[in-house]
Amino acid sequence: MTAAPNPAWPPAAFEARRVVVTGADSGIGRATAVALAAPGRHIALTWHEDDDGARRTAAEIAAHGATAHVRRLDLTDPRDGAAVVDALVGEMGGLDALVMCSGTGSAELLLGMDYDRWRQVVGVDLDGAFCCLTAAARHMVDGGTGGRIVAITSVHEHAPRVGAGPYCAAKGGLGLLVTVAALELAEHGITVNAVAPGEIATPMTGQEDESVLQGKDRPGIPVARPGDAREIAATVAFLCGPDAGYVTGASWVVDGGMLQMGPQAGSHLTSDDWRRP
Repeated sequence: MTAAPNPAWPPAAFEARRVVVTGADSGIGRATAVALAAPGRHIALTWHEDDDGARRTAAEIAAHGATAHVRRLDLTDPRDGAAVVDALVGEMGGLDALVMCSGTGSAELLLGMDYDRWRQVVGVDLDGAFCCLTAAARHMVDGGTGGRIVAITSVHEHAPRVGAGPYCAAKGGLGLLVTVAALELAEHGITVNAVAPGEIATPMTGQEDESVLQGKDRPGIPVARPGDAREIAATVAFLCGPDAGYVTGASWVVDGGMLQMGPQAGSHLTSDDWRRP
């Protein structure tokens, strides 16, 4: 006997037609905004310091046939995240996807760090993400058609780094926030995932617009090079697309195998340089 076809399969196609990408003036945010741009779509991007970079991103979005919306976002007051998301959703008439790329970091040992510096990093990277996520989720729930939320964390969501105490704490916390949100928002058809990059050629690592294939030998990374921001954007685009409806609460590590090198690094380091940022 031939089984009757499942009338619920395949599920209705999801399209991220109205998207907010924070921190899209450069790096991973810029690559993601461009990767999600397509004719008929609205891509809203935020910037903090680089107005010119944001406008260049907007121009690339327009070249792909999408409508760009640009706003400044300063997450040193995390509540600004909710206000900016609300404003951008109002401009676009709704929200289908949020990608959170905004972030900052530090490079100093805990014993040399004061509380204000700790709070600055945690406030931007974790509190700011909370405000953006909850604001976006409310719009998606009200819209009633589901949605996609992706947080850019880091390999340091999963593993520590000397000199990056508040960054690691914030990214680890953001990873767990993603899993809680995935559980709570699933009934509304909203998926929530993290993408955890390794070393990526961006302004944060001082190497944007440089080839990752030439002159970038990384013996401690199995693929022996940094990643390109577009490689992260490709993963984000999948998670925001129609084929990722059964993926939620996951952390997608995109690091060239870096996290797999624990025992090898422990046995093959040849100096104590790692003890300093």
